[in-house]
Amino acid sequence: MECRVLSVQSHVVRGYVGNKSATFPLQVLGFEVDSINSVQFSNHTGYAHWKGQVLTAEELNVLYEGIKLNKVNHYDYILTGYSRDTSFLEMVVDIIQELKKANPSLVYVCDPVMGDHGAMYVPENLLPVYRDKVVPLADILTPNQFEAELLTGRKINTESDAFEVMDLLHKMGPETVVLTSTDLPSKHGDQFLVALGSQKTVKPDGTNNCQKICMDIPKVDAVFVGTGDLFAAMLLAWTHHHPNDLKTACEKTVSVMHHVIKRTITYANEMAGPGKRPSPAQLELRMVQSKADIENPAIVVEVEVLQKS
Repeated sequence: MECRVLSVQSHVVRGYVGNKSATFPLQVLGFEVDSINSVQFSNHTGYAHWKGQVLTAEELNVLYEGIKLNKVNHYDYILTGYSRDTSFLEMVVDIIQELKKANPSLVYVCDPVMGDHGAMYVPENLLPVYRDKVVPLADILTPNQFEAELLTGRKINTESDAFEVMDLLHKMGPETVVLTSTDLPSKHGDQFLVALGSQKTVKPDGTNNCQKICMDIPKVDAVFVGTGDLFAAMLLAWTHHHPNDLKTACEKTVSVMHHVIKRTITYANEMAGPGKRPSPAQLELRMVQSKADIENPAIVVEVEVLQKS
């Protein structure tokens, strides 16, 4: 059965971010991917220089109209990432509503990219659009801790806070929520990052199924770009293959991330030479070289199930 994804994200000529981070791994795992590029830049904005164009809401609508006129607007999944314009985001909402009407079983995977470590890097007027319009349509949500706090207006200081926040997010719409990174301490020490997940599904008999999970992810001392986009794409793929098993889907997702990042940092350090910090160009994800790991990841991060009902 063919599975088709509409991915609305940024595009770079050189490197891996947005659609460049999501498309190849999804294709490798057997998905057809239709990409709309919200921006087209020469490279990501972490370089010294970047040039390019931004797609407007009207231009997005024109592209979608073309797909619709040809009656090829049937999708199984929608994936969205970074957006910095409210009118663009609201147009995305309109498109998702229309596509969900056409296919009620469509799954929307949303990475609500707004900021990190207490600072927003998109205009603040995007928050109410995400909170009131986007999140209620999402089936799978992948915020970091800061984004989850913004969306719910609640601070996370403990693991139980985090699960309360995820419950609030469930009430807003998504049945699967993964906090991709938190500031919570890991039981394995400060070289690990804690990520948490919660999945609520309704069984055929109408009762609720709930799975809460925790992962300790090894930290790497470098700044990577495009990893969040890869995470959301891999979560889409692996939840498709393991629909009611968040533990397995996250183990495979996080293990893919680990292999890609490890390969990238090894290459970047070799290129930079001893004692030198790698450049943004050297730290571009080694995506093509990781094809085998994307297809069949050796599990290197074990996910702990905290609650199953």
